[in-house]
Amino acid sequence: MSFSAAKCVQPLPLNSTTPRSTEKPLSFDPFRTSSSFLGSTHKLRFNGLSKTAQHNSHSRSAVVAVSDVVQEKKTKAISNLLITREEGLELYEDMVLGRAFEDMCAQMYYRGKMFGFVHLYNGQEAVSTGFIKLLKKEDSVVSTYRDHVHALSKGVPARAVMSELFGKATGCCRGQGGSMHMFSKEHNLLGGFAFIGEGIPVATGAAFSTKYRREVYKDPNADQVTLAFFGDGTCNNGQFFECLNMAALWKLPIVFVVENNLWAIGMSHLRATSDPEIWKKGPAFGMPGVHVDGMDVLKVREVAKEAIERARRGEGPTLVECETYRFRGHSLADPDELRDPAEKKRYAERDPISALKKYIFENKLASEEELKAIDKKIDEIIDDAVEFADESPLPLRSQLLENVFADPKGFGIGPDGRYRCEDPKFTEGTAHV
Repeated sequence: MSFSAAKCVQPLPLNSTTPRSTEKPLSFDPFRTSSSFLGSTHKLRFNGLSKTAQHNSHSRSAVVAVSDVVQEKKTKAISNLLITREEGLELYEDMVLGRAFEDMCAQMYYRGKMFGFVHLYNGQEAVSTGFIKLLKKEDSVVSTYRDHVHALSKGVPARAVMSELFGKATGCCRGQGGSMHMFSKEHNLLGGFAFIGEGIPVATGAAFSTKYRREVYKDPNADQVTLAFFGDGTCNNGQFFECLNMAALWKLPIVFVVENNLWAIGMSHLRATSDPEIWKKGPAFGMPGVHVDGMDVLKVREVAKEAIERARRGEGPTLVECETYRFRGHSLADPDELRDPAEKKRYAERDPISALKKYIFENKLASEEELKAIDKKIDEIIDDAVEFADESPLPLRSQLLENVFADPKGFGIGPDGRYRCEDPKFTEGTAHV
């Protein structure tokens, strides 16, 4: 599969039937394909025509339909399998880990073990797994406030993530980050961010550092790729547009991954966006824009593989819109009364874990007993993480002001030569940790 810059970046005249480019065509033509997956576009009416009908009345823009790519490859490949047995088991284990972890988080939250807002990832596992499991350890991931599963996919131990959620000193941020601020230097997880759009400039900066090391310092090993995850609500945010422009201008090794779950808290994506097809914003800034079924890990993986390899080759960024769905409310404090029950039921029937499981069985990649063994292994990991987090110590009081200022110990050194954050009088009246 290839996202040719000439084919996927250049806009077409509205009534054109052929691309402007005269270069050699792709092995498949993205302009012949369309995306019919956008959940509820038929509800969006304009002058008597649905948004989809208007879109289809003109030649196709640069949406890469993965099914067409796979079909093209089938004629050349010896095997029709999209994944090997080992890959299938890895994908299944990672997705089950994410789902089971989040289910346990819900239990622990309602038992009072976690505080503040907790946003769960149930239903969106195909996006995290499909992208992150293709990365090298040196590659970076920047997340959002829905970041637990991104951390797990990147290799942060379940113990460290659960402890962070419990606010314990053994957490990946020593209990100072909590649910929305997972970070791990060791795993190049550059943070979860509570405010929408906050992480995109950080991810763009990380991608710039890779390019700078390669081109200025002549470091031959500087081929790291950065993934920036964010939701559909972020795509009307100024930082999103600014960073797309910068990444395209400098051909940065970054993939912008839109987890379009169709709802920005309680606002329908279709009501909040003039053009709900987010992938179109990629070609507008000079990079490929791709739409993929985010409920199918194999399709996500197919697109992710090309986008990541493209960035690693130095060919610049890609915007990938993964249309997915969260099975729970926006957070555990959300009663989730705004979404249509029929819509929720429709997407629940397209559970990405069940779909992968079906593919594994149909292609005889593994037996039911093998998958049950993975399920049991994950249950043990989750139980161990909860036990570890529950028994872990709370952060020291002296840690309260650390990492707030540039001074790593917090608030500088007092007249007596001691760190001020260690002075009981200085922290008097603050919340006990």
